[in-house]
Amino acid sequence: MTNEIYVEKNGYIATLVLNRPDKRNSLSRAMFQAIVDQLELLRIDSSIKLLIVRGVNEVAFSSGADISEFLDVRYATDNAKAYNELALKAIDALYKFPHPTIAMIQGLAIGGGLELANACDFRIATPKSKLGITAANIGIVYNLESTKRLINIVGVAKAKEILYTATIFTAEEGKNIGLITALHEPEEIDEATLQFAEHLLSKSSIANAGIKKIIQAIVDGENEESDELAQLVLDSFSSDDYNEGIQAFLNKRKPIFNK
Repeated sequence: MTNEIYVEKNGYIATLVLNRPDKRNSLSRAMFQAIVDQLELLRIDSSIKLLIVRGVNEVAFSSGADISEFLDVRYATDNAKAYNELALKAIDALYKFPHPTIAMIQGLAIGGGLELANACDFRIATPKSKLGITAANIGIVYNLESTKRLINIVGVAKAKEILYTATIFTAEEGKNIGLITALHEPEEIDEATLQFAEHLLSKSSIANAGIKKIIQAIVDGENEESDELAQLVLDSFSSDDYNEGIQAFLNKRKPIFNK
């Protein structure tokens, strides 16, 4: 049986691949667990400094949670609670991944699929991509964490429109409201995503990992630096990256950071 979630590594870049093309990469309970497991392995892998999440082909990033499981593992209240907790654990693990993350969206990103993409730092799509959160079509109350994440990206008014109407909209519309970072033609999106990833990797991984923690702290409601975050800032001034950045600036050259 082909792995429905697998990881490819290319230097400092890991790619988490959703590989269930016959179901348009709909997310099963087993897939959510595999996402949790794979992200934990990548989190502790010091060779990885950036993560791309994508569907295995151009048909879909993910069409959402597997509806066929709903009458089995998500029907009764207790079952729904266990299922939802696992799904949220997977999405939260992606949101809290310590390095920059990019969702490469081809085709559909619907429901749980868009929820997964919204947990990434950046979302790159094609003009053919379709987006939406359709919980209101099947009587599900969208969870607080992912609603907050959506609001942080597009604002309250647009989040209400997306959730209340359950409308499927284009990636171009998504770009206009700040949901999509960049649009590229289908034949160009692989290379464009890789180029963007390599551009991020040309910067200090220490700085970007720290910046990510600071931004998430602000987004999650912090108004003052904790002792941990204050130390993170101070430690950056004694890092090899800081020394290289200063020397590069003084010598008018591009910095070459260690990874």
